[in-house]
Amino acid sequence: MDKFQAFSKNISAAVMPGFARTQQFVKERLGQADDKTELPPDYLELEKRIDALKAVHQKMLSVTSQYTHEAYDYPTNLRESFNDLGRTVSEKVTLLSTASTPAEAAAAMTAPPSAAPQPKTFNHALARAALSSSHVLNTAAHDSADDALAQALEKYAVAQEKVGEARLAQDAAVQARFLAGWTTTLNTQLQFAARARRNVESARLSLDATKASVKPGGLGFPGQHRDPLGDEEHLSEEARAKIEAKEDEFVGVTEEAVGVMKNVLDTPEPLRNLAELIAAQLEFHKKAYEILSELAPVVDQLQQEQEASYRKSREGA
Repeated sequence: MDKFQAFSKNISAAVMPGFARTQQFVKERLGQADDKTELPPDYLELEKRIDALKAVHQKMLSVTSQYTHEAYDYPTNLRESFNDLGRTVSEKVTLLSTASTPAEAAAAMTAPPSAAPQPKTFNHALARAALSSSHVLNTAAHDSADDALAQALEKYAVAQEKVGEARLAQDAAVQARFLAGWTTTLNTQLQFAARARRNVESARLSLDATKASVKPGGLGFPGQHRDPLGDEEHLSEEARAKIEAKEDEFVGVTEEAVGVMKNVLDTPEPLRNLAELIAAQLEFHKKAYEILSELAPVVDQLQQEQEASYRKSREGA
């Protein structure tokens, strides 16, 4: 009998706290709780800032995660063949430069792949389309060297491939220096803060449940006998001890949560990662600008020479 009573007591001690918190939670939701321990204003302010920081991370990651998808700017309606994606534009240009007959030029454009399929980015697609167009013009022309548009398209193709490679380098930098950091903050640091906040809520519910349980008609475990009319003086001391213990627990986990939330909010990592994102984007646009700046005067020169030739032919007509 004594063993059974001891077992029952142990079970009650283990289950009662969770039951009391749940019952307190339900009473609060139903508006039946007599009073609810208020959290400090500074703590509530930290909670708001943590929620805002989490929302910012989720919003930014939902967009910037596109940097992990190579084809995020690749036209969805574009259909390129196996041969289109077989070799790089630079490789095909090199092969074309050594071709001495139309058949050799055609073979260069359809040469078997030397590596993995080429990237599916918008710039790479532009490069492949431009080189293919240049080849079409050269094939149709009697003297490909005189076709200025074909020459310009070939040079444009090489430049666009370089821009595409710069874009891929940007994406890799963004993944390593921004996405990795912000994902870690969201899945680790902010999760630590969330866990600390749950501990605070659990401690508060336990405190309020303990306060309610010492009142006549308060919380009780099913089957457990309560005698609110017992030794009032002894009950008062026992109740005070229970409440003080729960208050100490509540204060402790609240202070811990404040520290955790402040650490998350004060960390320089998110801003440092954002600076890295900007740096990666800046490097890409800088390289793209440099590549196209070198190309523009070359194409302008071809265009001016073609116009001069056209005017000359018109004047001689």
